[in-house]
Amino acid sequence: MDYRHKDVLRPRPIISIPGSRNSIGAELPIRESSPGLRRPSLMQAPVLVLNATFEPINVTAVRRALVLMLKGVAQAEETQSGEVHSTTKSISVPSVIRLLTYRHIPQQSRALSRKNILLRDRNTCQFCGRIFSASDLTLDHVVPRSRGGRSSWENLVACCYECNNRKGDRTPEEAGLKLARRPRPFTLHTSRQLMRLIGHKDEKWRKYLFY
Repeated sequence: MDYRHKDVLRPRPIISIPGSRNSIGAELPIRESSPGLRRPSLMQAPVLVLNATFEPINVTAVRRALVLMLKGVAQAEETQSGEVHSTTKSISVPSVIRLLTYRHIPQQSRALSRKNILLRDRNTCQFCGRIFSASDLTLDHVVPRSRGGRSSWENLVACCYECNNRKGDRTPEEAGLKLARRPRPFTLHTSRQLMRLIGHKDEKWRKYLFY
């Protein structure tokens, strides 16, 4: 089944961040001051989210991090180059933010979604092993739904369209394909492993990820 979906946030020269309102209830427009911020990739750049206790709990995008900061829910602990402007303030683009109130994180799997499947599988086709952008990947039922396969963590994997077409309505064995790894639920442990992988090249993340 094709779950193709573009979760792309497209920044504009003036960005109105939903949920960020001034004293009269109007949304605060955010104006970019750095030419680099016009690139969609930077507004979707990963930001490490810490609990109030400085424990790493999630990775979000710059845009969402700015929303949390403007709402007074979080503050920046580390920043990167570039600023955005509202009608009343300038904000440095965050690299690491910390929640101001402690949030209990239950020891359970994340919600089953296309986004989380691709994150778990690191945007890598689980049959050919190649890395793709999210828009060039779909989800594949390892055991086809026509054979009773369920839409579950254990039966859904990231798959490129070429391998998806090759596999068709067959099992991997029938199609001559081999899974790179056995699919498993996206647990908090999995999430922290990915945080370390994402933050490996960012010096500002390392001290929070117990390097």
